Amino acid sequence: MEDEISGLAVAIGARVRHERQARQWTLDQLADAAGVSRRLLVTVEQGAANPSLGTLLKLSEALGVGLPVLVEPPTRAAATVTQAGSGAVLWSGDHGGRGVLVASATLPDAFELWEWTLEAGERHDSEAHTPGTRELLHVLEGALSVTVDGVAHELTAGDAVAFAGDVAHAYAASGSDRSRFSLAVYEPAGGGARPGAHATASGS
Repeated sequence: MEDEISGLAVAIGARVRHERQARQWTLDQLADAAGVSRRLLVTVEQGAANPSLGTLLKLSEALGVGLPVLVEPPTRAAATVTQAGSGAVLWSGDHGGRGVLVASATLPDAFELWEWTLEAGERHDSEAHTPGTRELLHVLEGALSVTVDGVAHELTAGDAVAFAGDVAHAYAASGSDRSRFSLAVYEPAGGGARPGAHATASGS
């Protein structure tokens, strides 16, 4: 697992550097646009650390590319198969929960398919994504509380919710057991950057 994480960090660093250089931006320019420190950006580009999901979202927004562009190699194939267990783990909870980017496509709109597991007591907070972002969530196991723009929605296995991802939102395991859910995210191209951070270190 550590080798997989290290390999992902190196791949992400190379892609961030490529996207920055393609725009002829300096490290300082990208750091300022993304709202991260220059030191953190250097660490990311060197592949020396696995960046948090919040950092990746800030960088993707500043660069004007979808998150999948930063975490997956480009492909021209008509179909791309992701083998079971090979998704990118982009969030890890304090009690073993995981947020896995299972599959994605950029056409140029970004489509993402996630598999989330929140252990009891875990919560994932996210600030607003780029304008026009929409999310579809389906609870597969356990009880889940989904808060969208300050309003909580209590869901159980089999329930689903569609909501705007361009407002603050959060997911929390609301029962005494783990909660597992699938999440589809649509982010339109050219949605435009918004001021402020994209996500916390514990969320997407």
